[in-house]
Amino acid sequence: MEKTTTTPQPVCAQESLALLNCVAAVRYDRDRCLALVDALRDCITQKRVKKFSLAEPSSSTSTEAPKSDPKP
Repeated sequence: MEKTTTTPQPVCAQESLALLNCVAAVRYDRDRCLALVDALRDCITQKRVKKFSLAEPSSSTSTEAPKSDPKP
C-alpha cells in the first residue's frame, strides 16, 4: 500500500486566497474586499505571522500549467 503525504495548508491561506480572488474579480466590490483585508489581518495577528513568502513551484505540486504567449 502506498503512503501518501499531504502538505499542511499555509497559515491564513484561506483568508489570503479569498482576498486575492476578491481583488481579481471582474465585479470588484471594495467593501467586500476591505472586509476580507480585516479578516486576513485578524488571522495574521492571531497566528503571529511575521512574513509571507511564495513557495517555488515544483512539478509534483503544480496543478496548473504555466501559460505561455503564442508566438506569431
